[in-house]
Amino acid sequence: MPDLLIRNLEEKTLARLKARARVNGRSLQAELKAILEQAAARGAVLSGPPPGLLEFEEGAQEFRAQMEDRTFSDSARLIREDRDR
Repeated sequence: MPDLLIRNLEEKTLARLKARARVNGRSLQAELKAILEQAAARGAVLSGPPPGLLEFEEGAQEFRAQMEDRTFSDSARLIREDRDR
């Protein structure tokens, strides 16, 4: 089987791929092989994997930080008031 070499991969991308492999219980090589085979089977153009675990966590942390200083109404009370009308 032929080998494939990818040069100048960003460290952040490599970390995400390693995390994805770990979540899927595979080696990095097996994960990359699966990604490429799935993309080729779909006929897709690779522009990177869909947002995964690390991207979700980063987004969640940003959202939490944005909501940190806000106070929210008691939704149960609001629903009850609406139903009682």
